[in-house]
Amino acid sequence: MEQVGLAATSDVTLWSLFMEAGLVVKLVMLGLIGASVWTWAIVVDKSLNYGRVRRQLDNFEQVFWSGQSLEELYRTLSDRQTSGMGAIFVSAMREWKKSFERGARSPIGLQMRIDRAMDVTLARESETLEARLGSLATIGSAAPFIGLFGTVVGIMTSFQAIAGSKSTNLAVVAPGIAEALLATAIGLLAAIPAVIAYNKFTADAGKLTARMEAFADEFSAILSRQIDEKLQPSRQAAQ
Repeated sequence: MEQVGLAATSDVTLWSLFMEAGLVVKLVMLGLIGASVWTWAIVVDKSLNYGRVRRQLDNFEQVFWSGQSLEELYRTLSDRQTSGMGAIFVSAMREWKKSFERGARSPIGLQMRIDRAMDVTLARESETLEARLGSLATIGSAAPFIGLFGTVVGIMTSFQAIAGSKSTNLAVVAPGIAEALLATAIGLLAAIPAVIAYNKFTADAGKLTARMEAFADEFSAILSRQIDEKLQPSRQAAQ
C-alpha cells in the first residue's frame, strides 16, 4: 500500500493535474494562463516604451534649453512625427503662427488658444502613456476570483466522485482537490504581477505627464512674453 501511495504521489505533476482536470477547470486555467501571458507582454512593452519616452524628454529638454531659436526648432520638428514635449511644442507653435498669419490682435485670446492646443496635445500624450493599463487593473482584480471559480467547480467535482465511489479515502478526493487548487494558484500567478505592474506604470505615467505639464506651463510663459513684445507696438499705435 505504501508503494502504491508513493507511486501515486510521484505521478502528481502540474501537467498531470491539468490534463486530469474537468473541462470547466481546464478552460479557467487556459484563460488565466492567457491573461498571465498578456500581462507580461504589457509589462515588456510599457517598460521599453516608458524608457524611450524618458530619453525623448531628456533629449528635447536639452535641445530646447540650448539657446536654439524657437523658429528654427519648429522648422526642424514640424515635418517629423513628434511625441511628448516635442508634440506639445509643435502644437503651440503651429497655433502661434496661424494666429499671427491671420492678424491676431487680442493677446488674451491668442494665449487661450495656445494653451488649449497644448492641453489637447498633453491629454493625447497622457492617454497614450496610460494605454492598456486598464487591462492590468482588470486582470489584477478579476484573476483571483476566476481562479476561485475554477477551484469551486473542481471541489464540487471531487465531492461528486466521493459520492459515486462511496469511499471517504483521501486518495479518492486528493487529486481532484489538487486540480482545483491549481486553478487558484494560476489565478494568483496572473494577478500578482498585474497589480504590481499596474501600480508601477501608473506612477511612471504620472511622473512623465507631470514633466510634460511643467514644460507646457514654462513654454506658455515664454510665449506670453513674446506675445506682449509682438502686440505691444500695435497697441501703442492704436492709442
